[in-house]
Amino acid sequence: MTRPISDNPSQARSSGDHLSQALIHLDHLTHNVGLLRELIGDVSLWPAIKANAYGHGAEIVARHLVDLGCETLCVAHVSEAIALLDAGIGARFVILSATLPEHAEAIVATGCEPVLCTTGMAEALAEAAEKTGMTVAVHLMVDTGMGRIGIPTDEVCQFLDHCRALPRLRIKGLMSHFPRADELDKVYSHAQLERFKSIVEATRDQGIEVRHIANSAGIFDIPGSYFDAVRPGIAIYGLRPSRQIANRRIGELRPVLEWKTRITFLKRVPAGTGLSYGHDFLTTRPSLIATLPLGYGDGFSRRLSSNCDVLVRGVRCPQVGRITMDQCLIDVTDLEGRAVIGDEVMIIGCQGEEEITADELADKLGTINYEISTAIAHRVPRIAVDITPESRS
Repeated sequence: MTRPISDNPSQARSSGDHLSQALIHLDHLTHNVGLLRELIGDVSLWPAIKANAYGHGAEIVARHLVDLGCETLCVAHVSEAIALLDAGIGARFVILSATLPEHAEAIVATGCEPVLCTTGMAEALAEAAEKTGMTVAVHLMVDTGMGRIGIPTDEVCQFLDHCRALPRLRIKGLMSHFPRADELDKVYSHAQLERFKSIVEATRDQGIEVRHIANSAGIFDIPGSYFDAVRPGIAIYGLRPSRQIANRRIGELRPVLEWKTRITFLKRVPAGTGLSYGHDFLTTRPSLIATLPLGYGDGFSRRLSSNCDVLVRGVRCPQVGRITMDQCLIDVTDLEGRAVIGDEVMIIGCQGEEEITADELADKLGTINYEISTAIAHRVPRIAVDITPESRS
């Protein structure tokens, strides 16, 4: 039989608080931007804030980046730019994903700068611009080896000629993207860079203002790829593109996101007790089990069930039983007499001398840290904080 343990009134907070929160450390964001700027020198920094700023909260991140002097931000879709413009974010937005002619009017109306790699989209943008008397700036995406979107390298000059016949189209940028810069072996990336350089030279007299290819991995490991602007993504948020980055300064990045929740229920159960759906997990000893208001509906993957730890009072505690939509269970038996309802539980972040990282959770799931942060659901509030590590409790 289970026996609930009474709440500790001293742990109470206002009833409006959401019990699971993602804290966004703006001081770490500032540090990471400073580190990247130190590496690139006078080159323009165009951070990628697509997918809700990699799960960190696009409005919070964008506003702070603008305060730090970032004038251009990269998004995936025009809808992301519109939301930020409506929020009063005063930045220029480059749209990194290919889109369809039906979005041309919205792109022109908002002043966004889309990647361009099809004649159909070029014509749609020019037509939308003609209707409003505006000019639309575009960035030609060249496929130098990513194999996702882009103009084949041997068709760039022909594509440029087609665009030149569209008077409302301004060819502002020439760009490409690295698919393997985060690997230890840089042979492919260096060959790809040479292909991009040849296109840069072939279009040198075409009035193109900005050339850009470097992502986070390129910034750290391929300094010859900086050109006029760089587009860091994951590094802005203090996470490594991979463990194969050779530049030791990657270790200076500081994670921006901290994800935590609180204990809402405690119970003692005997050995052999089945926990959560399916009773996949059975206790092997008399146990103290805590309930958390966190589940796969918050982005805490069901595939982590009985396969990860959280931190309570600086101690690693295993998650046990199936993770459900809104709740999950942890074993706090080792904290008997100390754990109480209302205790803070760290999902990603530091507590005492212990730390759980997005990389640790990614390893458990056989994925990458990008997916861990972007998967955190919108119902988990992102809360901006600006504190030094020494001042954290």
